[in-house]
Amino acid sequence: MKNFKITKNTIAAALLGLTLTATSCVNDLRQEPITEVTAASLYKDFGNYKNLLAKLYGGLAVGGQSGGDGNGDIADIDGGFSNYMRLLYTLQVITTDEAVIGWNDGSLHEFHKMIWTPSNEFSNAMYYRLYTEIAFCNEFIKNTTDEKLNQNGISGANLDEAKAMRAEAQFLRAQAYYHLLDLYGNVPFVDETTFGSVPQQMKRAELFTYVENQLKEAEAGLKDPKTNEYGRADKAAAWSLLARLYLNAKVYSGTERYADVITYTEKVISAGYSLKQTIVQVPNESTPDPNDTMPKNISYESLFLADNHVNNPENIFSIVYDGAKTQTNGGTTFLVHAAIGGDMVAADFGVNGGWGGLRTTKAFVQKFESSDKRGRFYTDGQTLEINDLGNFNDGYAFIKYKNLKSDGTPGIHDNWVETDLPVYRLADVYLMYAEAVLRGGGGNMATALGYVNALRTRASASAVSVLNLDFILDERSRELSWEMTRRTDLIRFGKFTSSDYLWPWKGNVKDGIAVGEYRNLFPIPTNDLVVNPNLVQNPGY
Repeated sequence: MKNFKITKNTIAAALLGLTLTATSCVNDLRQEPITEVTAASLYKDFGNYKNLLAKLYGGLAVGGQSGGDGNGDIADIDGGFSNYMRLLYTLQVITTDEAVIGWNDGSLHEFHKMIWTPSNEFSNAMYYRLYTEIAFCNEFIKNTTDEKLNQNGISGANLDEAKAMRAEAQFLRAQAYYHLLDLYGNVPFVDETTFGSVPQQMKRAELFTYVENQLKEAEAGLKDPKTNEYGRADKAAAWSLLARLYLNAKVYSGTERYADVITYTEKVISAGYSLKQTIVQVPNESTPDPNDTMPKNISYESLFLADNHVNNPENIFSIVYDGAKTQTNGGTTFLVHAAIGGDMVAADFGVNGGWGGLRTTKAFVQKFESSDKRGRFYTDGQTLEINDLGNFNDGYAFIKYKNLKSDGTPGIHDNWVETDLPVYRLADVYLMYAEAVLRGGGGNMATALGYVNALRTRASASAVSVLNLDFILDERSRELSWEMTRRTDLIRFGKFTSSDYLWPWKGNVKDGIAVGEYRNLFPIPTNDLVVNPNLVQNPGY
């Protein structure tokens, strides 16, 4: 059973008195989502706190206030398109070798071609989505200080829980700022104390320090690993994000922090997580008797199925989806439907139809040896070469997420997918540890090799005896494909914009070309530059 549900009713409760809009980032940041009078009544009753916190998590899972992303949080864009995880996938994956998309909705086609502009509505929606999340978090943090909790008479066990919830809000805010740091660089800054003033632009290196400090502060108040409700953050989630922050520190701040990567990955690894191993019984295809079954290893595949919340010791923090209570066109609903097209049978994925959008490039396909179970491609009717980005049959389809359970039965709804989306999992932590060892952060090379081979053994790929950085980059793509890390990884290795690594249609050329290095960052929306004189556009735009 999934313990932490986001429903339109809990969101509605959390939104009582909400006045936040997203027509411009400045307006977002200068408005208080809940009036003081309303806040006084809401936060007086501890019974409201979980619903208020649910809105913060709901901002990650759904794009609007009603089923199917109706009444969207972000103005001027469809609620499904403005879903946090769908937008993150667009910016982090479709811009790389891991995915192309065949749709021509607005400026969506610009991402894989790497020709986006400051008016790109999807990049802008990601920016506004992140500040909307920050605004909700600020409001919760502002109303759960020790002083406010004392004023509201919150005491005993409720007080302890309220403080832990505040730490969760700090974590979620830090995570949103991490994504701003990674995607946009120098951005406006606002916290719970800065309402009523035009936001100042914070330098990327300064924002790095802020995110680091916030995560450490949140860590102190978060519950211990594996002791919070499923779908809510704990200390291990903070450690995982800190490790990811430090892994990219040279990009963000100009200073390497690989020793800190070792420190925080070791914290996660020692907290009791392990790789998921799943064996199911399936009919023996060599006999006609359905009662004659044989074991089948679906360990890697099961991480991305509709029951991936069950007996999963690997996931550290996941976005929770449910076919009845989180009906969104983003998240895993998007990742399942959009990857189905051509001759693919939608029922094989537990859904009622495909959207014919997402495929992958031959550069990605060629990273896998034939035995590797992570390289699951649908090739019937598909060509390896992509001559037309708009034709679903150009490019192999990639099979990652399904709305099926481990036993093959579908989720409870054939349209809304209930597969949870892992944000941090142990496999990523293993690979971060290995990379940090290779980059001189300390640790132990034999241990790193063991972690990498544990992943490869699970995937039925051949074991390796030596590690190098190029191998780690490829292994991250094989293990973490479509999990929204690829763009960041390529930038860290100097291969996102350069000619050191090319893939089909990079730079809007069939065989790929280098693009301007300035595209390592996305532009700040033009609207915010117009209304906020404190902002300076990222170079190149």
